[in-house]
Amino acid sequence: MPAEVEPAKADPPKADPPKADPPKAEPTEVAPAAGQETAQDDTAQDESGQPYGLPGKPLARGPFLFGLVGGLGVLTAIAIAQMVVNSLSTIILVVVAMFLAVGLNPAVEALQRRGLARRGAISIVFAGVIVAFVLFGLAVVPPVSKQLTEFVAAVPGYITELSNHPTLRQLDADYQILPQLRTFVTSTLGPSLATGIMGAGLVVLNGVFTTVTLLVLMLYFLGSLHTIKDYLLKLVPASRRTRTSAISEQILTGIGGYVAGNVLISVIAGVLTWIFLSIVGVRYALALALVVALTDLIPLVGATIGAVLVTGVALLQSVPAGIACAIFFVVYQQVENYFIYPRVMRRSVDVTPAVTVIAALFGGALLGIVGALLAIPVAAAISLIIREIVLPRQASA
Repeated sequence: MPAEVEPAKADPPKADPPKADPPKAEPTEVAPAAGQETAQDDTAQDESGQPYGLPGKPLARGPFLFGLVGGLGVLTAIAIAQMVVNSLSTIILVVVAMFLAVGLNPAVEALQRRGLARRGAISIVFAGVIVAFVLFGLAVVPPVSKQLTEFVAAVPGYITELSNHPTLRQLDADYQILPQLRTFVTSTLGPSLATGIMGAGLVVLNGVFTTVTLLVLMLYFLGSLHTIKDYLLKLVPASRRTRTSAISEQILTGIGGYVAGNVLISVIAGVLTWIFLSIVGVRYALALALVVALTDLIPLVGATIGAVLVTGVALLQSVPAGIACAIFFVVYQQVENYFIYPRVMRRSVDVTPAVTVIAALFGGALLGIVGALLAIPVAAAISLIIREIVLPRQASA
C-alpha cells in the first residue's frame, strides 16, 4: 500500500507589513508647444531688451543707491532753503498781514456784538486803518517837502554869503577853492544827486506798493480768519480738536490784545507828545508826535529812538525847547514803563519781563523791526503751549 502522505501544514498568518505612503506625484513639466515657447521667448526678449532672459531683482540697498538718494535729499533741502531765502520778503509781508488781521479782529468782533454784520464791521475797521495812514501822510509829507523846498531856495544865498566872506576870498585867491567846488558840483555831485533822487523815488514807489499789498492781504485775512482757523483745526485729530481749538483761541485773543494794547500805548504817547510840543512852541508838533507814536510801537528801543529824534529837532530850533523835550521824555518813559504798560498789557500777554526782553532781542536780530514786533506775542503763545501741554505731560509721566 502506498504510504499516506501527510497534509502540508499551513503556515501561520503573517502580520501585514505597514503600508507605505504612496509616492507623491512630482509635478511633471508639460512641454510647451512650439508656438508657446516662441511666444515666451519673445516676451522675455521684449521685457529685458536682450535675448538673455528677464532681468534680476532691482538694486534695493546698495551703496550707490544710498549715496544717490542722500545726494538728492541734500540738493532738495538746499533748493527749498534757497526758495525760502528768495521769498523771505513775501513771507514776512504775509506774516505781518496775518498778525495785523488777528490784532484787528477784536475790534471787528466788538462791532459785531453791537449788532453789525461781519462785513460791515470789517469795512468800518478797514476804513479806520486807511484814514490813519492818510492822516499820517498828510501830517508828515508837507513839513518835509516844505523844509526841502526852503533848503533848495536858500542854497544860492548860502553860496553868495560864503563868496563874500573875507577869509574865504583869501583862500579862494590862494587855492582856487570856488572853481574846484563848482567843478565838483557839476561833474560829481550833480549826477550823484540825480541818481540818489531816482533811487529815492523807487524806494518811495516800493514802499507805496508794499503798503497797498499789506492792506489788501490784511483785508483778505480779516474776512476769512474764521475759515482759515476752522480749516487748520481739521488737520488736528478729532480727539484733540476741542483742546486745540481752546488753546488756539486763547493765543489769538492774546495776540489781538497785544496789538490793541500796543496801539493804545502809542496813541497815548503821540497825543501827550503833541500837547507838550504845542505848549513849548516846537514847529511841526503834529508830525513829530506821529513819529513818536510810530516808533513807540517798537519794543524796548522804540520810545528812546522817537525821543532822541524829537529832542534833536527841538534843539535845532531852540536850546531851551530841546532841554525841555529831553526832561519830558525821561519823565514820560518812566510813567509809561511802570504805570501805563503794565496796566494795558496785563490782560493780553502773560510773559515775564525777562522773557519779553530776550524775545525782543532775538526777534530784532532775526527779522529786524518786524521780528521785534512779533517776538512778544510769539513768546506768549509758546509760553501758553508749554504751560498747557508740555508741563501736564511731564507731570503725568
